[in-house]
Amino acid sequence: MESENTNDLSSQKSFSKESPNNLVTTKKLLAYFKISKEALDMARDAFDPDRIETAKDFFNMAQCYYSDAKHFYNEKHDMVLAFAALNYAHGWLDAGARIGIFQVKDDRLFTVDSD
Repeated sequence: MESENTNDLSSQKSFSKESPNNLVTTKKLLAYFKISKEALDMARDAFDPDRIETAKDFFNMAQCYYSDAKHFYNEKHDMVLAFAALNYAHGWLDAGARIGIFQVKDDRLFTVDSD
């Protein structure tokens, strides 16, 4: 697989501040907190019994990033870092779901096929 050439990313690119998809809003951030919490709660009860230690490790990473996101939002008032930490948290959850250490089938919360 070819790596992406970062020279293709223009620092001169201008994004419209009017577009709602170019802003991290409180409403969006709170929605992401909710969905990530829901996914954490589901994954907590769905560890693969044959890979408990790996599941615990992935879950701990997700939980730590979720906690970081709350800290950035509540204490630092930094919505961008909170959003980034939530994405890392959910990335750990999705990775665990994809490799089967979280035995979940909810394709709304995880990047898995539903039954």
